[in-house]
Amino acid sequence: MIETLVWAVLALAAIGLYLSWTAGRLDRLHSRMDAARAALDAQLVRRASVVLEVATSGVLDPASSIVLYEAAHAARQAEEDHREVAESELSQALRAVFEDPGQVEALREAPGGADAAEELAAAVRRVPMARRFLNDAVRAARALRRHRKVRWFRLAGHAAFPLAFEMDDEPPAALADRTAA
Repeated sequence: MIETLVWAVLALAAIGLYLSWTAGRLDRLHSRMDAARAALDAQLVRRASVVLEVATSGVLDPASSIVLYEAAHAARQAEEDHREVAESELSQALRAVFEDPGQVEALREAPGGADAAEELAAAVRRVPMARRFLNDAVRAARALRRHRKVRWFRLAGHAAFPLAFEMDDEPPAALADRTAA
């Protein structure tokens, strides 16, 4: 009788430790996801800021400046629900303006333009990496949250189901060529 009780207590302790470890792992994944979301947000704000600088520098033609300015301003002012769309529109505006390598060269040749072009290329290059880190963390958290043990024992608590950040983040070819060179 006592031996059975000891085994039952040990089994319950082992199950409790396993569930505690799983809950800790899920918490670490949520923390990683929050950090990745903050990093992505910082990169998106940086990209929009650099685009606003380039758009107001007077180096580009007025139509290109207006397109970039409006897209960057909309991306910075977008509500969270519409952020993916606004950031995708900024990516599309960047591709439209900088599809011609001549635009990048014109930017580079302007006073202070070489630094602006490098900063823009770096900002454009970092957004897809930051988004990939976030989406990888979301994928891992989703995979763990789909397990029965997590659902049955409510190990996720009241945390919202993780959502990936889906946007068009393909860089303009002329800027991508510059970053590779």
